Amino acid sequence: MKILVLNCGSSSIKYQLIEMNNEANVLAKGLVERIGLQMGEFTHRPTGKDKYYIQTPMPDHEVGINAVLEALTHPEHGVISDVNEIKACGHRVAHGGEHFPVSALVTEDAKKKINELCKLAPLHNPANLQGILVMEKLLPGVPQVAVFDTSFHQTMPPEAYLYAVPYDYYQVHKVRRYGFHGTSHKFVAPKAADFLGKDWKNMKIITCHLGNGASIAAIKNGQSVDTSMGFTPVEGLMMGTRTGDLDLGALLYIAELEKLDYAGMNNLVNKRSGLCGISGVGSDMRDIGTAAEEGNQRAQYALDMFAYKVKKYIGAYAAAMDGVDLIVFTGGIGENDCNTRERICKDLKFFGVDFDEKKNENLRGTDAILTKEGSKTTVMVVTTDEEYVIARDTYELVK
Repeated sequence: MKILVLNCGSSSIKYQLIEMNNEANVLAKGLVERIGLQMGEFTHRPTGKDKYYIQTPMPDHEVGINAVLEALTHPEHGVISDVNEIKACGHRVAHGGEHFPVSALVTEDAKKKINELCKLAPLHNPANLQGILVMEKLLPGVPQVAVFDTSFHQTMPPEAYLYAVPYDYYQVHKVRRYGFHGTSHKFVAPKAADFLGKDWKNMKIITCHLGNGASIAAIKNGQSVDTSMGFTPVEGLMMGTRTGDLDLGALLYIAELEKLDYAGMNNLVNKRSGLCGISGVGSDMRDIGTAAEEGNQRAQYALDMFAYKVKKYIGAYAAAMDGVDLIVFTGGIGENDCNTRERICKDLKFFGVDFDEKKNENLRGTDAILTKEGSKTTVMVVTTDEEYVIARDTYELVK
C-alpha cells in the first residue's frame, strides 16, 4: 500500500511517499518551503534518482501539494505512474487535545474537533487541517488518517498533567499539560528496547528528543507517565529559541519593564530566548559549540545550561518512576552531538550509568549503546522516524 505522509506547517510541507507492507520502503521525500511568500522553493528527492529542485510561486498549500503530486508522477523524477496508486494519506496534526488518545481516521467529526483545537495550537493545527482539506479536494475518496503529537502522552495521570491553577480553567478551558513529540517518543522507546532484546512494556525508559525543539518523556511499562512539554511546546527544556521552564513572575516583570503586549511576550518566549538568547550566537548547537571553543563565555553558558536542564529532568523522571532501566537520546542534537551527550551523562553514576566516552566519541546518526558492559542503566542513541510512525498508523487504520 502506497501512503503519502504529509506534515503541513504554516509555510511549509514535508512529505514522504512510503510503500507499506510488512516493512516500510521510502519511495520519495521532499520539502516545499516559503509558502505564501513571493517565491517558493521545492526540493524533491526520489529514491534512486537525482534530486529535483525548483523555485516557483507557492501562494498556498493547495499549489504546494499539487506540486508534490506532480513531482511524484513526473516521467523523469517521479516514482509512480498515476496518483491513484496512492491508497491513503497520513497527516501529522500537532494537537489532539483530549479528543484523540490515538490516531484517527479523518471524518467530518474529526475535522470539526481538529478545527476546535486550533485555539490550543494556532500556529500548527490550522495548517495541518488545511493539508487534510486540500487532499480531500485533490484525491477525493482516498482515506486519510490524522496522527497527533499529543496522543502518546494521553496516558499521563492527573497529578502529572494538571496545573496548579483554579480547576475551572481545566474543566472549562482545558488548560493542562498535553506534551508533544509524541510520535518520536512512541517510536524510539520500543525500538531501543528491541535493540536490547527486551520488551518496552516491562521497562522504565526516559526518552530525550533533543533538537531545536526538545522534550523528555518518562515511559513506564509502555505508557507515557510524564513529559516536559506542557500546554504548549514552550514549557520544559531550554530549546533553540524557546525559554523552557520560566518563573511566570519573571515574565510579568520583564513585560512590565519592556512594555511588552501579548504578541511581544509570545515572541520573547518562543523566538528570542533559549540557546539563541543566552549565547547571542544563534540556535544551532554546532555554531554555539564552535563559539565556545573560541572562548565565547555566553556560548559556554548556553551549552552548560542545556545539559544541566536535561540532566535535571532525567533525575526527576527516574524519581517519578522509581528508577530507570534505559535512557534514549534522539533528535537532531541527541543523535549527532556527542559532546552534549557526554555533558549530560558524565555525572549520572549515582543511579547506575557507566558511560563509555569512547563509544560515544564521534557517533552520529546510528543506533548504538553508549554505556559499558554491566552498566545498571543503559544509555543509547536511537534514530527517530516520525514519518514512519504516521505511515504505520495510517496503514493499520485503513488496511
